[in-house]
Order: sequence, then C-alpha cells, then structure tokens
Amino acid sequence: MTDQGAIPMIVMTRSQDHVESINRTLRNAGLPVHCTWLPDARDLDDAMNQINPEMLIAFLDDLGIDLATIVAARARSIANLPILVVRERVDEAVIAEAMKTGAQDAVTLASIERLQSVVARELRAYRHERALNSTLSSAREYRDQLQNFLEGSADAITHVQEGIIVDANSAWTELFGHSSEEELTGTPLMDLFEQESHSVLKGALAACLQGKWTDYALKVKAAFSDGSGMPLELMLARTDHDNEPAVRIWVPARQREDRDLETRLNEAVKNDATSGFLQQRYLIEALRARGTVAMKGGVRQIVYIEPDRYDALREAVGVLRTEEFMSQLADLLRHQLTPTDVVGRFGGTGLMLMLERGTARDVETWARNMVKHVDQHEFMIDQKRVAATITAGLGPLAGPNPDIDAAVLDAFNANCRGQDLGGNQMYVVEKVTADTSMQANDKIWVKYIKSALMENRFRLVQQPIASLMGQDKGMFDVLVRMIDENENEVLPAEFIRAAERNDLMKNIDRWVIGASIAFSASRKSECIFLRVSKDTVLDKTLLPWLESQLRAVRIEPKRLCFQVSEELASNHLRQTKELAQQLGKLGFRFAIEHFGTGRDPLHLLSEVDAHFIKIDGSLMQGLSTNQVQQQRVRGLVEAAKRKKMETIAERVEDANTMAVLWQLGIEFIQGYFVNAPEDVTLSAER
Repeated sequence: MTDQGAIPMIVMTRSQDHVESINRTLRNAGLPVHCTWLPDARDLDDAMNQINPEMLIAFLDDLGIDLATIVAARARSIANLPILVVRERVDEAVIAEAMKTGAQDAVTLASIERLQSVVARELRAYRHERALNSTLSSAREYRDQLQNFLEGSADAITHVQEGIIVDANSAWTELFGHSSEEELTGTPLMDLFEQESHSVLKGALAACLQGKWTDYALKVKAAFSDGSGMPLELMLARTDHDNEPAVRIWVPARQREDRDLETRLNEAVKNDATSGFLQQRYLIEALRARGTVAMKGGVRQIVYIEPDRYDALREAVGVLRTEEFMSQLADLLRHQLTPTDVVGRFGGTGLMLMLERGTARDVETWARNMVKHVDQHEFMIDQKRVAATITAGLGPLAGPNPDIDAAVLDAFNANCRGQDLGGNQMYVVEKVTADTSMQANDKIWVKYIKSALMENRFRLVQQPIASLMGQDKGMFDVLVRMIDENENEVLPAEFIRAAERNDLMKNIDRWVIGASIAFSASRKSECIFLRVSKDTVLDKTLLPWLESQLRAVRIEPKRLCFQVSEELASNHLRQTKELAQQLGKLGFRFAIEHFGTGRDPLHLLSEVDAHFIKIDGSLMQGLSTNQVQQQRVRGLVEAAKRKKMETIAERVEDANTMAVLWQLGIEFIQGYFVNAPEDVTLSAER
C-alpha cells in the first residue's frame, strides 16, 4: 500500500491526542496515513465529500453520538467506506454490536498490534474491492467504446475528478473550440458552461459519484471559446480514472433512437426553419390532438409569448436580422420545456405553447420565470448586444373536452393586455362565472357526487415518492378520482370546487381515508400520503371515527400520513396544530404540502409538528436556472432539517431540476419525472 502515497483517513474524536496516537501507531506499522481530525460530527458529510477517505476511525466514547448516525452518513457519501470503532475496552460483545450496526470492527488503543492488523486488513480489502470495481468499470467502458467505434460513433467525451477535467477526446476539444486535449486538462469543467448551468452540473456530478444517477440526459448551455453558446444534452456515468473515482461525461454524436429518413423529412416540412418549432398550421393540429388526450392529473394551459415593442426591436437589429433574434429566443425557450410541451411559431412574431403542469400556479410561475429569463439575457445579433423583453399571455383549458380555439384567443388577448400595461410580464385574463350559472352547475355536480358516494364510484390513484438519499422507502401519494356512470374518469379539478361549496368534502375525505387504510393493509407500503380538506381539519368527530377504523382494520398508523396545504394550515393554525398533535398520539404522521409560497412559512414550521414538508411545485418551475429561487428552496430545506422534518419536492418534471434538488439537500421527490399517477389495484370498500 505504500506505493500509492499517503492514505487519507478521518479520525472522529474530541481529543487531538487520539489523532496523534492513531497517526503514530499506524506509521510505525509502515502505513503512510494522513489523518484528518474531525471533532464535530456535523461536518462529517462535507469531510467525506472533500477528503474522499479510505477509512473512518470513530472514538465513540467521547463523541456523544451513536454509531448508527455515522453509518447513515457513510451511506450518503461512500457506501463501502470501512469504519472502525475505538473503545476503552473491547470484548466479543462490543465487536459483535459494532459489526451488527455497520462497522467493520471494534478496537482499542490498549492493543496496538491488533489495531495495526485490523487497519491493514480493512485497507487491503477496501482497495481490493475498489480495484475490482475499477476493473469491471473499465471492462464496461471498453465494451461501450468498442460498440461506439463499431457504430461509427464520434461522441465527445471527457473525464472529470473533483470538478477538474483529467482528459478529453478530440471530439470534446473540437466541440468546445480548443486545439488540443492539453488545453483543457487540469481546467475546471465549469469554465466550459454558462453560469446558469453550474448548479445543475454540480448536483449531477455529486449524484453520479455516489451511484445515484441513472440514464438521464442533462440539459445545459455550453460556453464556447469564441464567446458563443449553445444548448447541449450531456450524459453522465460513474467510472474510474487512474484508480480514482471519476465521472465520464459525453455528448452523443447522434440521437439514441435513430429516425428514418421519412420521419425526418416530415418533421422538416412541419417545423419552422427559424425556431425549429412547429409551423402555425401544424401547431394548431397538435394542440387540438393533445387536447383530446385525457390527463392523469394536473392542468393544461395555452401560453402565447411575443417580444415587446417589436417595431423598435426590428429597427435596432435591422429587418434582415429579426429572424436571428427569433431563433435565439426560441433557443432560450427550448431550454425551459419538458417533453410533454407542445410549441410552435404563431403569427410571425409569436410563439405559442400548450403546457402541462401540476397546477395553474405552476404554469404562471413558469411564465414569470421565462419573462425574467429573457429580461436578464443579452442577445448577440451581428456582434451587437441587444436587450429585449417579452410578454406571456395565458389561456386556461378546462373540462374533459376543452375549447382549444377559445383558450388560444384568451392567451392572445391576455398577451395584448399585458403589452398594453407596459409589457415584460405574465398576464392571465380572469373569467368570472355568473353566480346563477355556477349555482346551476353545482346542482348537477352535487347530484353526481352524492350518487358516486352511494355507489362507491370513487377510486384512488397512487404516485410514487422517490428517495434522493438512498433506497426508495415505498412511499406513495394517493389522489382521488370519481368515476361517472359511463365508467369515465373525472379529475378532482372538475368536481372538488362544487364539493367544497356544498359541504360534501368531509364525505369525500372519509372515503379517501377509509380506502387508504384498506390500501395500506393490503400493500406493505412504508408510508401513504393522503390529503384532507378544511372540513376535515375542523371536524371534531374525525378522531373517534379514526379510532374505530383502527380497531376494525389492523395497520401500523405510522404508515399513513395526513397532509394539509400550507394555505389551509396558516388560515386555521390552531385547529391544524391540534389535529397534528392528536393524529400523532394515535401514531399517524403529518405533512404540510404546497409549502414555501405563503406569507410566513418559517413561522408555520415553528408552530406545527410535522414529519414531512412538501415544497410547492411552483418553486420547481425554472429552478435549474434561477439562483435566487435555489437559495429560497435551500433556506426552506435547512429550516425543515433544524426541526428534524424530512423534505419532499413536489411536481419534479426533469433531470435538471432533480440534479439541483440533490445539491440543495432535498430528501425525496415526486412528480411526472418520477412517475405519473397510477391506478390503485385495490378495490377498497368503506
């Protein structure tokens, strides 16, 4: 082991004498260790990421923490790192307990020879395992490279260690405008990308090194040596370089799924040459076709984007250069889209989209972020820097058979109104339904809802909640759907408002709770999240009813988590506090959803005892490029951790957002990127 240089090692203890003793003892045995003293366990995560140790030695008798905490920290960073426990006295029982908890062995300073032997043994095993993994990784990499060669691939490839480029192939150097690999070797990877992509890259690199990044394409913006930029999609994989952990990054030379010539020609005919998006004729066809496809959940809205003061812009850049501006605007927009979005050129100077998001607020947040993004961007037209702004008009789509034409007109009119008000904004035309019309509509829905309750024509759908920190824990969010008399699924957005206005929410909540209890009894899920309404929060009969349900169906109450919105909790703080406490006494868990957008979310954290905080999906819109929003989410995460509450990010829709959330310390995510809602197979009886 001596020919590998100094062996990095963390020694956790409150006494520097212990560190010196370990260092002296191991060096006397011929082990060239480099010991880093760590007196505060709170710094363990950062220390492991920065030092990349080959062993951790913990003096548990004077640290004041348990071994399980250290083992959990290891799982988050270096899963197979050997841990040795040092005790004043060691016997077979102490050794067995340490190994059962996750350590490799327990030793004592009183037995120097055994300490030296155990350390040498574990270092040798750790390095052998790493060498084997490196060999397997190299074999896989060689197989991949051979396959790429046989297929005529010219992927641009680089390897990165601790954020530094350690090698790059010719395709990578040419892509970024450099003449040789030597120009890039030893330089920071971040120098090749725009500032807005740095958070995404850092999060993805950290996740990849820890083996938590699978086959996701990362959307970034390159900064080339000539000062230009271009959106790229990167692929990442963990590998080894010179027997040290590294990340392999590559830009595929061609799309994964080869498309035949006919498909490419059809797309060329349909797409606008400047923006690369659909031409207006084909856009309208695509919008109408998508509108007929039923959604599993969420909302659809039409967004119409147009540059403000276009005549002045045309005068500034010249008539012949306006299309170059539209091309660059399209590139900015493309970076903010998800695979389900439909987008095309509309009316010459406009771009129109159909967005599918979790809530209307998510769409509005996306539009505001896009407006801000353009406002802060400098367009480069014929070597001239040009500033511009846009207005985004929104047209909501409602019902199972939405009127696409009406929504397009609403979005267009909203854009005009926003520009009349000065531009550089998001604007939505509010439509107020007449009271008489609403009342007539409610009468119909009340009849449908009561009939569905009597005939048990509701069902649950489940959406998995995925872990970013380790193995998934089998957690699900459940949502309710109503089935009409023709066996068609009716989304909550269509009937919940009528139910709220007519005092039917308590009945629906009771059905959901009963079905969730039955679901939990049949499926060994770790935790099922179910949301309840204001009527249930204020319902004094809920707790006795729950007690009777628990007597009838034997389940572990902790496997059910009741959740209320931040708005509801803030408006009814006293009742929410009481409900959380009473549910806790019965063994249930409690969560606050749509968190982080209210008047004073941190005050709410201090008042309500919650196990989970679900950060609102609107804060996920544009998160990967919005550093102010990232700091806001980071503050919410840190506040929740101080209260020992776990954090879940709602409505995560792309790999870039997930990468940033990883860096911000979020523990769980849910949304269409994880999985769309799925039907619960259980036919739950009340």
